[in-house]
Amino acid sequence: MKKRAVVLLSGGLDSAVTLFYAIRAGYACYALTVLYGQRHRKEVALARRLAGLAGAHFETVRLPFFWKGSSLVDRRQKLPRDRTVRQIAAGGVPSSYVPARNTVLLSIGVAYAEAIGARRVFIGAHEEDASGYPDCRRPYLETFNDVVRLGTKAGGAGKLAVSFPLIGKKKSRIITLGAKLGVPFAHTWSCYAGGKRPCMRCDSCVLRAKGFREAGLPDPLVRRDRCTA
Repeated sequence: MKKRAVVLLSGGLDSAVTLFYAIRAGYACYALTVLYGQRHRKEVALARRLAGLAGAHFETVRLPFFWKGSSLVDRRQKLPRDRTVRQIAAGGVPSSYVPARNTVLLSIGVAYAEAIGARRVFIGAHEEDASGYPDCRRPYLETFNDVVRLGTKAGGAGKLAVSFPLIGKKKSRIITLGAKLGVPFAHTWSCYAGGKRPCMRCDSCVLRAKGFREAGLPDPLVRRDRCTA
């Protein structure tokens, strides 16, 4: 039997690359999507499709963040948009930060993994795309592994840990890796707005466009004449 892994799959580009990375690493993957009250469900639908294309088991957990606190779960707040890459990097924690989201998602993923005997929980966090998110940084994720080791039976036995293979990679390198792994980028979604097409104005669209441009690859979701963010 293949060793098992839980992959936190949002339907975004980074989590998709992480899923295909885990599969290439030899894991039987159990994709997990958490419905926490996102502004739109486009990513969620694509997460299900990605899992199917990858041959991964797929589960969803409903846990609405009724306390809001982020423009990604509260339509009354403005999304971070119309900023340059430099402004995004220097802008601190944006309104799209969801309080303690990765702590909640990782905790669910670890519980799921321990219950099914999975050895790893994969998350697609990486520091360049963190946009100031404190829970996308290497020190946080390394510390969370201490929690797994101290707070779970499997972790204490050295049989469970969180993996974050993209953490030090630039967006362009992640896209290049994904292309090599055969990630169907046309079935990923990054835009915070969730319209019919990427808005090309929100922080996530700007960083995605920069990544594809630097990787020298076209984004299948965007016409080339629009990919100028």
